[in-house]
Amino acid sequence: MIGKTAKLLLGCALAGVLVTGGSALAAASSGPIAPASTATMLKEAVAGSWRSQANKARDPYRHPVRTLEFFGIKPDMTVVELAPGGGWYTEILAPFLYAHGHLFETVPPSRNPGQSMFEKKLHADPAVFGHIAGFVPFAPPDPVKLGPDGSADMVLTFRNTHDWMNRGPDTLASVFKAAYAVLRPGGVFGVVEHRAKPFADAVESSKQLHRLPEDYLIELGLRTGFRLAGVSEINANQKDPEDINVHRLPPDLAGPESEHAKMQAIGESDRMTLKFVKPAAGSE
Repeated sequence: MIGKTAKLLLGCALAGVLVTGGSALAAASSGPIAPASTATMLKEAVAGSWRSQANKARDPYRHPVRTLEFFGIKPDMTVVELAPGGGWYTEILAPFLYAHGHLFETVPPSRNPGQSMFEKKLHADPAVFGHIAGFVPFAPPDPVKLGPDGSADMVLTFRNTHDWMNRGPDTLASVFKAAYAVLRPGGVFGVVEHRAKPFADAVESSKQLHRLPEDYLIELGLRTGFRLAGVSEINANQKDPEDINVHRLPPDLAGPESEHAKMQAIGESDRMTLKFVKPAAGSE
């Protein structure tokens, strides 16, 4: 695992990627949670005191432990998280991978290093985030290179695929290709996305509702070369009619105040959870 990560760091540096190693975010090697079973470590990371109450309040809708277990994450993996936003999942992934794994985060290439709210958050708490392996410039459609081919165990994206679709189907396809390239054979591409109605027009549902049909993403994954290893209803919400803009639902409640109670009763959006695997050489 160490050799693989060293290769990733070197390849990123050669590709012009800013890599901030553990020495820049110094912290004790023991990390914020003790080594234990995967399930125990995930539960401890989710229960961590570094997570805000607002973030913890969303756990019943986002199911982080069950979702990451479904993807098959292990504490010694090299993981790339795409478009982490405010770091909701980073707060769980970083302490979980702290001692034995390696976490890479994608960031906009034009940002002032260390100055985004996300990076300030990481630097402010090295006891939790101190072993993040590096930041990878990422702004589909260019750049999308995530590291040397075959150098990561897992790539994760949470509710981002519609954003790339809004830049065009080719842009979304380029992200899937980048994930496929960086993964080793047997590596996992885990996707969580707001779900549109079956066989809806992908471009229109993405633009109007910030949702994608599950069949579209599955077909795209297969066309990229992945094998579909699993489909889970962990993050499903049967109360969601799937025909409203997801930002009208919690936590955003972007619609008029008069509809907030109705949206609260629905809860967060209905989401698909897809596990793609890069086939072993010769098995495609």
